[in-house]
Amino acid sequence: MIRQALISGGGIGGLAAALACTRAGWEVRLFEQAARFSEVGAGIQLGPNVTRVLQGWDLAGALAEVAAFPDRLQVRHAVSGQELGVLPLGAAMVQRYGAPYATVHRADLHQLLLDKVRQRMDATLNLNFRLARFTQTGDAVTVQGRVRSDEEIGKKPPAWGPQIEGDALIGADGLWSPVRQWLLADGPPRVTGHLAYRALLPQSSLPERLRSQHVTAWLGPRLHVVQYPVRGGEWLNVVGIVQGRLDAASSADLDNWDHATNAQALRAALAGTCAPLQDLINAIDAWRLWILCDRPPLERAQQQAQGRVALLGDAAHPMRPYLAQGAGMAIEDAAELGRALGQALDPAFDVPTMLARYALNRWQRNARVQARAIRNGQIFHADGLVRWGRDAALKLLGERLLDLPWLYGGT
Repeated sequence: MIRQALISGGGIGGLAAALACTRAGWEVRLFEQAARFSEVGAGIQLGPNVTRVLQGWDLAGALAEVAAFPDRLQVRHAVSGQELGVLPLGAAMVQRYGAPYATVHRADLHQLLLDKVRQRMDATLNLNFRLARFTQTGDAVTVQGRVRSDEEIGKKPPAWGPQIEGDALIGADGLWSPVRQWLLADGPPRVTGHLAYRALLPQSSLPERLRSQHVTAWLGPRLHVVQYPVRGGEWLNVVGIVQGRLDAASSADLDNWDHATNAQALRAALAGTCAPLQDLINAIDAWRLWILCDRPPLERAQQQAQGRVALLGDAAHPMRPYLAQGAGMAIEDAAELGRALGQALDPAFDVPTMLARYALNRWQRNARVQARAIRNGQIFHADGLVRWGRDAALKLLGERLLDLPWLYGGT
């Protein structure tokens, strides 16, 4: 039996879904509205729960060529500079969980997934294609969209294209997912009140004392900064997150927000922090600014799949970056989706039932990660007595608190 999955979105989640579905024996037609496949942003941390999935997809070698594998995660006080706690990574993660802890540039992870999908004869990738609507029946799901050629950009939109029929539709189209709105009609994501400043630069451009091959999290009142190596350790990824809102005019177009910015506002927010952290921030001139948005944790499986339509990654469960698992949960989703749809090749198991099983197997874990990420943000940015308690706990039980068996030992 030949089954066909229609996938909306060509980011990390969409490509992971395409790879998992083709490995499960399905044909895939993927639709990306951009003119080319690309990934913006900076670095991603991949816990062993994620690298284990990539190993299962025969991507361990490709990952090793582009990623860094830090040997420790250290938490430091942003004001005093004091080390609060350490989690061994490197060989310790492999021994404990059977897979490494990696740090990688988003574009590099995206490219290795894209290369793998392009090797599949049963995957068709469509660029410049915007989905407009879908309908589903008991037997199929049908989408309609339109293609815009280079010549048509700036002119009146072309007519809607023909209807395309498949056995399942996977919404992997990100935080502002149209598929989610057609399926759930639950409105836009919420603005968290947190701003993320991201920078990526060659370590060779920094003074020796500012270079690092570790993951370091600097925790301060209403802010934190994370730094870690990517691209084999040759580049450094730095993310500063502060609590604050931009004016209404600046934040009007949230779904397209990815702006170049200077470091003035970030430096002002970090004015009271320790000299080593300020030295790092002052050494970086080029930053990208994001307004962070999310949704409340999932409350039921039906928010992740209904009938022949399923949501994956940020389309289903956008989360704050305080557990470093946004891309990881999308990849886990894709792996579970592949398992479920592989069973749907048997006529005894219909597609809606298997997509419902996919959602049942995923929504509670995703909800837990969403909730923990929110809680981590409160802890990272704490002040007063809560900050004092956090610091004391990390000094006493650092490794125990930083290791997360429920997360890293999962799917």
